[in-house]
Amino acid sequence: MNISLGSHFDYKTLFKFTFPSVIMMVFTSVYGVVDGYFVSNYVGKTPFAAVNFIMPFLMILGSLGFMFGSGGGALIAKTMGEGRRERAQKLFSLLTYVSIIIGIVVAILGIVFIRPIASSLGAEGQMLEDCVIYGRIILLALPTLILQFEFQSFFIVAQKAQLGLYATIIAGVANMVLDALLTAVFSLGIQGAAWATAISQIIGGTIPLIYFSRKNTSTLQLTLPEFDLKALIRACANGSSELVSNISMSLVGMLYNVQLMKYAGENGIAAYGTIMYINFVFLAIFIGYSTGVAPVIGFHYGAGNHSELKSLKKKSFTIILVTSVVMFFLAEILAKPLSEIFVGYDKTLFDMTTKAFIIYSFSFLFAGIAIFGSSFFTALSDGLTSALISFLRTLVFQIAAVLIFPLIWDIDGIWFSIVAAEVMAVIVTIFFITAKQKKFNY
Repeated sequence: MNISLGSHFDYKTLFKFTFPSVIMMVFTSVYGVVDGYFVSNYVGKTPFAAVNFIMPFLMILGSLGFMFGSGGGALIAKTMGEGRRERAQKLFSLLTYVSIIIGIVVAILGIVFIRPIASSLGAEGQMLEDCVIYGRIILLALPTLILQFEFQSFFIVAQKAQLGLYATIIAGVANMVLDALLTAVFSLGIQGAAWATAISQIIGGTIPLIYFSRKNTSTLQLTLPEFDLKALIRACANGSSELVSNISMSLVGMLYNVQLMKYAGENGIAAYGTIMYINFVFLAIFIGYSTGVAPVIGFHYGAGNHSELKSLKKKSFTIILVTSVVMFFLAEILAKPLSEIFVGYDKTLFDMTTKAFIIYSFSFLFAGIAIFGSSFFTALSDGLTSALISFLRTLVFQIAAVLIFPLIWDIDGIWFSIVAAEVMAVIVTIFFITAKQKKFNY
């Protein structure tokens, strides 16, 4: 059954349409987990801590792809819903080419300044050297990483989500194989892990670029763009919530590292890194669903199908709530075995990681609501509300909690802080969903 953006969505069609996006995000997260496993077990605890220390900075740069993809994807879907197909093609092409140029410029600047940045964040000695080595290699692939993130949304808008999934799987398998070869077999250390990741990102961004550059059966194809500054600003503003979310998460990650270094040293950073790898996989389900359903919401909003908007909102919240409960119990059960996989070689670190993950897992009961809420408003072209939800959830609430809670509960306060932040984010999301329903007729 071919499902178009303009279809009526019951639970069955909604699952079928968003499934490739969910798997795509989960698989992207899983091969990041595999990357961490090989670094931790075959390169060492210090390089593993270094990778997790510099990764937030690298993700800030890569998050430009989420901005172009989510904001641009919503604008393209809305334009298609209005019946302006040729206009949608030109917007797609403009966003793609602009993101490539920006990616190249940012990559060059990152390579030049990564050492003083890592040093200013607190890295020193061998950890600083490992941060610089790993970061510079990853930055070589930054333009294609931006494209990879961007095309995850564009594939859905083009109604070819399965092709996006295939491209992600190819890149992920390449990363896993190269990780095993370069770190476990040829013992190239942190450089091997970095090259494995960089090559996989090049593959993940290049395959979609080639596909959309040629004649294809999707609803989108790269063509000669028309420079439209107003549309470009609108797309970036609309996608600012995803940019804000990723930048905020990265900045908070840096703050977590500073706090953990203060309260638990290198072990704390390694424990946090392990939890983040697992956290990415769990949250990828929420992000994948929200990314998958967003173009559908944008299309029906552009077409003025208010009853379908109401149905999509109701079904989506039901799916998110049920999934949240399942993920919480799954996290509680898997806390010990997952910690064993990453840091079982060090009992002190293993005990710290297991306890931290048991506390942290309560956040999965709440995270999905705010993630979907932010994406929902992006799809409705209300970038300001979307950005505000993301900004409060990923920056304001977490920073306040991670600074205050450790003063009361020591290192346990750091793990509790994310739970408190997610609870506050749910309250804010429900407020905006209720306050805006008359405006958007959902």
